[in-house]
Amino acid sequence: MTKKAKWMGNPWNFRDEIDSTNDWAKREAKEGAPSGSVYLADSQTKGKGRVGRVWENPKGSGLAMSLLLKPEMPPEKAPMMTLIMGLAACMAIRHLTGLEAQIKWPNDVVINRKKTTGILTEMGMSDGKIEYVVVGIGINLNMEEFPKEIQEIATSLKLECGKNVDRDQMAQTLLWFFEQYYETFMETFTLDFLKETYHRVLINKDHEVQILEKTETYTGICRGINEKGELLVEKEDGTCAEIFAGEVSVRGLYGYV
Repeated sequence: MTKKAKWMGNPWNFRDEIDSTNDWAKREAKEGAPSGSVYLADSQTKGKGRVGRVWENPKGSGLAMSLLLKPEMPPEKAPMMTLIMGLAACMAIRHLTGLEAQIKWPNDVVINRKKTTGILTEMGMSDGKIEYVVVGIGINLNMEEFPKEIQEIATSLKLECGKNVDRDQMAQTLLWFFEQYYETFMETFTLDFLKETYHRVLINKDHEVQILEKTETYTGICRGINEKGELLVEKEDGTCAEIFAGEVSVRGLYGYV
């Protein structure tokens, strides 16, 4: 059964084609669109991923959606929206398909160790305060094949469960889960309340990972996240690093996860 959010998705905006749903949402934010507005497109010509990457979204193949929020909170808290959306996506996929979706911190949802979902959070500020936060998400719903260069690391829900997944149903369910987490988060501005659930679906929890930073690369054991959404990595010397998403990449020792 489809779950429906109370206020997120009002209004619900759709276009057959757009440059980027995130850019569309940001333009609308500057024109006074309300918090909770949702922007969906059948295809994107300039879809964006994390760290400047491109998110491919062929027509009719998946969910390309951005959520506009106007929260009153410290700017440094905004990146936590990525983790909240990641958990919401993971739970929505599990609810609708029964697939064992898992999270690859900070912004990917994977099934059978292959990526199905990417998330990009962007923020606009004025006079040192948040003007808006846009949380964009792309989910590979019904793609049946992928370019050769990403076949080993990408998949779709249809390839994994053997049937088409309805885009609007996924969007509605995703927003329902996100709304529950978001409203709780706004009471405390920490992620303590979802750590237990998050750790259950965190694919690298208690496994060795490789951390690729701008200035160094090292390995350690992933110990989950803290209340700020930072990844906790136990180094070989016993110290624990707190990894902020930023420009960092996390990999398994022998591949994508």
